[in-house]
Amino acid sequence: MWNEQNLAAVRGSFPDPPVHGRNLFHVSVAIYDAWAAYDPIAVGYLHRESAAAGDVAAARHEAVSYAAYRVLSHRYNTVKHPNTPAANALQAQNQFDILLTVLGYDQNITTTTGDTPAAVGNRVAETIITWTANDNSNEAGGYTDNTYAPVNAPLILEFAGTTLNDPNRWQPLEFVEAFSQTGQPLTFTIQEFIGSHWREVWPFALSREPAAMLYFDPGGPPQLEGDGDEEYKTGNAEVIRYSSLLDPGQAPQKDYSPGAIGNNPVGTNDGTGYAINPVTGAAYAPNLVNEADFGRVIAEYWADGPNSETPPGHWNVIANEVVDHPSFERRFLGTGPVIEELEWDAKMYFLINASVHDAAVAAWTCKREYDYVRPISSIRYMGGRGQSSDPAGPSYNEEGLPLVPDLIEVVTASTTQAGQRHDHLGPGAIGRIAIRAWQGEPADIETQIGGVDWILAEDWMPYQRDTFVTPAFAGYISGHSTFSRAAAEVLVRLTGSEYFPGGFSSHEVAAGELEFEAGPTANVELQWATYYDAADQAGISRLYGGIHVPVDDGPGRIVGSECGIAAWKLGIKYFDGSILEERPRLTVTPLPGSRVRLDWTQHRGLFYKVRRSSDLQGFTDEFSFVRASEDNASYTISLPFPNPVREFYQVEQSE
Repeated sequence: MWNEQNLAAVRGSFPDPPVHGRNLFHVSVAIYDAWAAYDPIAVGYLHRESAAAGDVAAARHEAVSYAAYRVLSHRYNTVKHPNTPAANALQAQNQFDILLTVLGYDQNITTTTGDTPAAVGNRVAETIITWTANDNSNEAGGYTDNTYAPVNAPLILEFAGTTLNDPNRWQPLEFVEAFSQTGQPLTFTIQEFIGSHWREVWPFALSREPAAMLYFDPGGPPQLEGDGDEEYKTGNAEVIRYSSLLDPGQAPQKDYSPGAIGNNPVGTNDGTGYAINPVTGAAYAPNLVNEADFGRVIAEYWADGPNSETPPGHWNVIANEVVDHPSFERRFLGTGPVIEELEWDAKMYFLINASVHDAAVAAWTCKREYDYVRPISSIRYMGGRGQSSDPAGPSYNEEGLPLVPDLIEVVTASTTQAGQRHDHLGPGAIGRIAIRAWQGEPADIETQIGGVDWILAEDWMPYQRDTFVTPAFAGYISGHSTFSRAAAEVLVRLTGSEYFPGGFSSHEVAAGELEFEAGPTANVELQWATYYDAADQAGISRLYGGIHVPVDDGPGRIVGSECGIAAWKLGIKYFDGSILEERPRLTVTPLPGSRVRLDWTQHRGLFYKVRRSSDLQGFTDEFSFVRASEDNASYTISLPFPNPVREFYQVEQSE
């Protein structure tokens, strides 16, 4: 119930995926740490105490409720994000209040003193709120960042084409009227890079060298007129090809069952499905769907549009659907005794949301580091430059789009003649680049479709609402791909199987339920055999939607896999208490010139804060948290402190 409250609050907030990944994780920590306080073996993540009660089950429910309620209230009862409507924050708080009351608890019990379950829950929340206040997310400042400035001037959507100082870098969009992905009107018309500082936010299980910027480096993306020039052009042509598939009147029926698609090696779309359902032993029945309906449906379903819980929350929804399945049994790793519901939920949310929080940190670190262009900019830019395939042909430019017959062509005098494929573009288009693609949002989204036809490349739009177009952050790597694979890795390990319960899961979108335009033309059932298949579909949906190029997707899945596996390996050590056996031994050696050497063994990638003072009355000077990835490590660090006559050091460490 508290997880559902969190998801509802996300749906009413500005769609900021890193912020929501962080909030989901910290509320999950509150739930887990309150549960663990009453367990003789499990260890809390941020708050640790041994609580006792005559009725442990009742005490746990109460402590969990107060802990979740307090953290949720702290994060949502005031407008912490500058683009979240105040009325939505108030509505969220009202719902928190109602649930706490319905459960039989009094919101006015705020004490953190004593042994009551309410006090335990309030202490848990206080620990989490205090500890995470300075995690570099800039929660107090509305999660804003003044350290980033785009190298490219905005793409003005009111006009065709674009100009780029650097065609390999991200370009903000300028709207006449802007809305968030969830349909909320925005007070600004020029995008600002959301989460540009997230590389500094404290993760859960990630670790990197002190001087390193990236946790998992997928390598740089292809560069126009640089390394990977051909891949850059091919990737943008592939996005145009996906766009050309979005007209249901021109599309064939294809089989989108688990028997035909899925089962991909990580980071690829090379799978050809499954011979049988391993649970039933039978083959998967064909799932024939209009190809354009399929592309439009997955672009919208995974886009997490209006009233959405965003990608991190989407995987909480999927996890909730898994445990609600009639055949699902709460057995840790898929074996052993059935686990009590609250224990399962506390552990499940802790692990899944640790993984998506880390996915946000890892992905947004790459987004900031590589600052990569989105297709809306690169396709328009290259299309405006010309074609790059035929040096002897018309409109040649090394930075142009590659020519692909029946997809990307140069408009000529003959092709603009009456009855020819470019005739509607007119003689003014001669010498310019035309592409077969979705024509954009129709005038009436309830009854019309954009359809596919030849348009000028300079006018191309992704399959999105024209008040949103593309997220306000760089493309490489795909957040959808990273979030989804991370959560899938946890679900696979937690449930003991790659497969959904029964070897099959589905989601149906009824005819006419699309948001961007009319459709689908018939009911569409999305089907998956495994958690990995669902995660891969989330990634590929962004290609149909025109949000990403293929190179954003595959590496995102690979980084997500690393995040999910790391979160699992570390997270389960709290369940059996074995994390306590891995506490590091740390030695601090002061060196001349305001330097200090840290030596530690049995390292687990934990946090270290070093404080220095000239007396023992207060350690006011502070060095930032340090992390490392080796079991045994030694680092010499220059501390930005004044050099006192006498030096005292205090080292704080926490998991």
